[in-house]
Amino acid sequence: MELYKRNAVSINVGVRLRELRSERGLSIRALARQSSLSANALSMIERSKTSPSVSTLYKLADAMGVPVTAFFGEDVERDAVVFRKADERTRIPFQRGTWEGLGGENFVGRIEPFVLTLESGANSGLHTMVHTGHEFVICLRGELEYQIEDKFYNLEPGDSLMFSARLRHRWRNLGGNVTNVLFLLSGFAEGESPAPMHVAGNLNGTFDEDDVIEEV
Repeated sequence: MELYKRNAVSINVGVRLRELRSERGLSIRALARQSSLSANALSMIERSKTSPSVSTLYKLADAMGVPVTAFFGEDVERDAVVFRKADERTRIPFQRGTWEGLGGENFVGRIEPFVLTLESGANSGLHTMVHTGHEFVICLRGELEYQIEDKFYNLEPGDSLMFSARLRHRWRNLGGNVTNVLFLLSGFAEGESPAPMHVAGNLNGTFDEDDVIEEV
């Protein structure tokens, strides 16, 4: 697919985290207290021994008083127009997958488009999600099972799904191959960040995020 013919820009989150923490005169233990994450987990992220989930980045951003885009490089202001070349997308790896921003992280409006690359077995967590706004999903490659309330939808390449995000929902990659999915979240309440909910859960169905990080 055209979307994957060029490589996105990978971000060294560990180096950037260390820079942001040092700029604010915070020790690892101080940042751990403020972010409710373990010092060991932060140390491993900074040493690039593990990749944080997007939800972890949001916790760190809130703790340091910076936008989550600060991990993408230099802080940037949100704009009314965002043009993003295919090889300029920001890409952040997490357990069993990769999150790729499509410009929503720099846009002033309440819309967040992003692509998830999901390994076999990846899922959004043990619990369903609920947030404001609407959600649009299109499967680009592989298979994705989506549960909305008590109904299940099996998405294959080209299949799409749109629904009110106030309905309980979750997803998982049941196939044996990598799945690529485009998400578009829109109309969410001011101050809400629904995108991290989709990668905040237990992506291997067994461990809590901090448990996985500390056992690496």
